[in-house]
Amino acid sequence: MTTLTRDEWRARARAHEAAVDELTAAHRERRARGERHAVEDFLFEYYAHRPSHLRRWHPGPDVTLLDAADVYTGRSGYTVDSDGSVRLDVDDFVGRRGRTVTFVRDLLTATLSRPGTHDCFGLHEWAMVYRLQPGEQRHEQLSLRLGQEATDAVVEGYRIRCSHFDAYRFFTPDAVGRNTLRPTREDQADHEQPACLHAGMDTYKWAFKLAPAVPSEVTLDAFRHALRVRRLDMQASPYDVSGLGLHPVAIETPEGKAEYVARQRELMVTSNSLRRRIVEVCDRLLPR
Repeated sequence: MTTLTRDEWRARARAHEAAVDELTAAHRERRARGERHAVEDFLFEYYAHRPSHLRRWHPGPDVTLLDAADVYTGRSGYTVDSDGSVRLDVDDFVGRRGRTVTFVRDLLTATLSRPGTHDCFGLHEWAMVYRLQPGEQRHEQLSLRLGQEATDAVVEGYRIRCSHFDAYRFFTPDAVGRNTLRPTREDQADHEQPACLHAGMDTYKWAFKLAPAVPSEVTLDAFRHALRVRRLDMQASPYDVSGLGLHPVAIETPEGKAEYVARQRELMVTSNSLRRRIVEVCDRLLPR
């Protein structure tokens, strides 16, 4: 058990809040103006985790905060002792969320057990716009870099093997049959592979879904990572993101494929590191 004095834990909390404020400032300013960003806002809209929630600092299990009752009294998941010290109520958390903890641990452990697949080239985003009519695409503010006909030709010219259910479920009806896999929610743990960009972004989802048990340092690292992954996800998509200050990764060319795979390999290293950190938290929570 680690014990933090009031000065120590308040310093960590303030540093976390400042980091989150800096990372989310552009999103919050756009939201106030009623504007949207097709790349970065995904992390707040799809994952539905507000900046105010990300900003709240959690120490994680096996940490006691001294003189913290004034801040943590009434917060879900914590127990306040008579001397004013605070710690995560592990028994209560596992009693309420144990099935989720087990699911996340098993999913991430299974993902870590597999080699990465590096020949998907981000075609899931292309399959999401395959044969759409004008006005039907999700990001209407962005044009297709190659136009609809050439975009469809790219989809038709490659084997698509998307293993991630939460990407596959957004394929257009005409694209579904072109995927060599049929992932479902029920067999998600049988398909997830560590190089998948969306599975990498999901490390952020699993971290915040297990709040307040996951230390905020892990969640913030996962958020930073998800931002990097999302940028590649959209750079390699059929959309023209040059207006957002991003260069396209033209996966329909040999040069684009090479860049995609190189960056995908780098991102997988961080994704796996985050998976291990989250699994470690799950193991500390669950009874042996």
